[in-house]
Amino acid sequence: MKILIFGASGAGSTTQGKDLSAVLNIPYFDTDHYFWEVQFTEKRDPAIRNKMLKADLAKQESFIVGGSLVSWGDEWTSIFDFAVFLYLPPAIRLERLKKRELERYGDSIHTDPERKKLHEEFMDWAASYDTDTPRRSLAVHEAWMKKLTCPILAIKEDLSVAERREKIQVLIR
Repeated sequence: MKILIFGASGAGSTTQGKDLSAVLNIPYFDTDHYFWEVQFTEKRDPAIRNKMLKADLAKQESFIVGGSLVSWGDEWTSIFDFAVFLYLPPAIRLERLKKRELERYGDSIHTDPERKKLHEEFMDWAASYDTDTPRRSLAVHEAWMKKLTCPILAIKEDLSVAERREKIQVLIR
């Protein structure tokens, strides 16, 4: 089984992917690991990141990929057996992201000028998901989903990880 779990930042793709990976005992690969050369600050060359992810996936019979692949090329639209799109209202996502940023970086998001700037830029970017922006957005994800060749489960409610897992498992059995 080759599964993709994606959505807006803060929707729960990583958490759900890791949970499903543990339950199904299949490896999990997070797109952030490939996208970023230096974690969350320096982007990796797209050709290199694609090659890295392809090489890692080629070693696996089954896998879960967590994260958005919308700007990674059309080649990614046909490799999955099943996709899960997670959506949460902006207020919930943004609150999750604020908490995550504080856990990751501590009070430096308020006291260190560079970290504060990065935090504010990230939060502004994340808040723009539901607007009609050409960057990763709801509209971009919805258009990309039409290109996927596999079945898609869209979960558009605030459920627990276990509740989401149950919905996914019903469809992949």
